[in-house]
Amino acid sequence: MPTKPRYDAMQLQDLILQMMETELGGEKVYKTALTCTLNENLRKEWGEYLEETLNHQNVVRTLCEQMGIDPDMQTPSRLVVKHIGESLVKAMELAKTGGGSPEAAQLVACECVVHAETKDHSNWELLGKVAEIAPGDAGRVLKAAHEKVEKDEDHHLYHTKGWCRELWIESLGMPAVLPPPEEVKQVETAIGASRAEQQRSSML
Repeated sequence: MPTKPRYDAMQLQDLILQMMETELGGEKVYKTALTCTLNENLRKEWGEYLEETLNHQNVVRTLCEQMGIDPDMQTPSRLVVKHIGESLVKAMELAKTGGGSPEAAQLVACECVVHAETKDHSNWELLGKVAEIAPGDAGRVLKAAHEKVEKDEDHHLYHTKGWCRELWIESLGMPAVLPPPEEVKQVETAIGASRAEQQRSSML
């Protein structure tokens, strides 16, 4: 007898559709964030993340096709993801035009990217959990998609959190490490990010 999947297939479909919307929203978030960016190293970094996000869209679309899911299907949870993404874009636009400084707008952009990447990272982490136990063809296509994107998502989240922290520290008039330790040490894991942050004082 074929092995039954040990997960909720409908909830997996919902997750994948949320992933599709997260990647689409991520494109808009990065494009807007880049208009708020003053630091040239950060601009270069986010430009690369934008290109990777466009590639992630293709990975999720391909995954949808392989799983028999309409990538454009709308669900209640997907609409929430879309709303949050649009709200992040509006927050950055407000920061640019609301009378604050360009430096303040850059900080808002960093925070918005961290928000977006936290959801994105969680999506792929959850997909990886299902990929570990999914049998047959489903398991193979889930693993393949996860392997293509996992390292990018780790990089996006941990490095942007570092940028956000150091730019905030700089704005508070204290010595900052720019580019941040996470960037200098090219961390790709939560443990690596924690170690890099702990070493920042020696990098000042």
